[in-house]
Amino acid sequence: MSKMEEISRMLGNYIDPTATKKDVIECLKRYKALTYRYEEYVFNDGTIKQLLNLQGTIPVRYKGNTYHIPICIWLLDTHPKYAPICYVKPTSDMNIKVSIYVDQNGKIYLPYLHDWHDGRSDLLGLIKVMITTFGEFPPVYAKPKEQTPAYPTQTFMPQPPTSGQSKYCPYPTQQQQQFPPYPPAPLSYSGYGQPGAGSSYPPYMPPGMPTTSGYNAGYVNPSSGQGTGTITEEHIKASLVSAVEDKLKRRIQEKVNQCQAEIQTLKRTAQELNEGQTKINDILSRLERDEQEMTKSISVLQDKEQELDRALEALEQADEIDVDEAVITTAPLYKQLLNAYAEEAAIEDAVYFMGEALRSGVIDLEVFLKHVRQLSRKQFMLRALMQKCRQKAGLPA
Repeated sequence: MSKMEEISRMLGNYIDPTATKKDVIECLKRYKALTYRYEEYVFNDGTIKQLLNLQGTIPVRYKGNTYHIPICIWLLDTHPKYAPICYVKPTSDMNIKVSIYVDQNGKIYLPYLHDWHDGRSDLLGLIKVMITTFGEFPPVYAKPKEQTPAYPTQTFMPQPPTSGQSKYCPYPTQQQQQFPPYPPAPLSYSGYGQPGAGSSYPPYMPPGMPTTSGYNAGYVNPSSGQGTGTITEEHIKASLVSAVEDKLKRRIQEKVNQCQAEIQTLKRTAQELNEGQTKINDILSRLERDEQEMTKSISVLQDKEQELDRALEALEQADEIDVDEAVITTAPLYKQLLNAYAEEAAIEDAVYFMGEALRSGVIDLEVFLKHVRQLSRKQFMLRALMQKCRQKAGLPA
């Protein structure tokens, strides 16, 4: 089975399978990394439908490098009338970066989807908007890898603690222990193409780490000014506080980003509700205008009915009308034309009823033919007379 036939079979329950297939085929031709599947989609209300989706990666330029962002586009059975549902699908070595365009579940929110219009919107345009948007706001980032600092090979033998020293093993001082949080990892996607060598981070080295070969080189005891290689409880406390602060800051920032994304979603929903309210108000206004026009039409109809009743009543009370005097011509020529027309119409009726009499057996064929010949001659003369009268009167023939 060819690709076209398989897609046509998958779109059997779609409202407009022809337009949907055309949109899908053009998208697959343009973006070779996308593939199509026919799978179940579970909606928020628990409804399950078999829908066609496009999965794969799209190329995104970010800071001079090209990255391949994994996405999934679900086409509703009403496509292309209504917008599809889009998600970012991070791999195991990626995390979702929450923004106004992507929520914590990976669902994509774009103005192009919000303003989707049948006839003007398609999958190619949607992917182009994704590429442009994700080039400014990447939807995923690589998970930071655990890096163990390379310890020096110099052998260190701890000294017995004195009264003014702590019983802990040698440790960097407070200033050297307060490492900043792990820097954001670059966008690199295992299985989706690696960026160039210029985009990889150098090995992470916390600031203040000594570059000499000695383990304790550069560490100074604040009280004595000499390198003792010891740490106090205040150093440990400050280090723990700094670590907790960094962890809290990261969690707070994640919550803030999540809340901002939810706020943007609520704003869009409120905007849609306001637009819906405006449309409903317009419809109500049109209905009120139609009601007023209908009321006016009903009033006019009632007046016409009353006028007709009065005319009928007047006709019933009037004397009998003479048919011959009902129509009065303005000239003798018009009267001659009218009489000829009336006689010609009477002859047509006579011929019709004679035919009915012949069919019923009231008269025989000989009598029928005799009278038809006589009436036909007279009808011919009357029609010639009417034509001549119309020419004399200047009327169209």
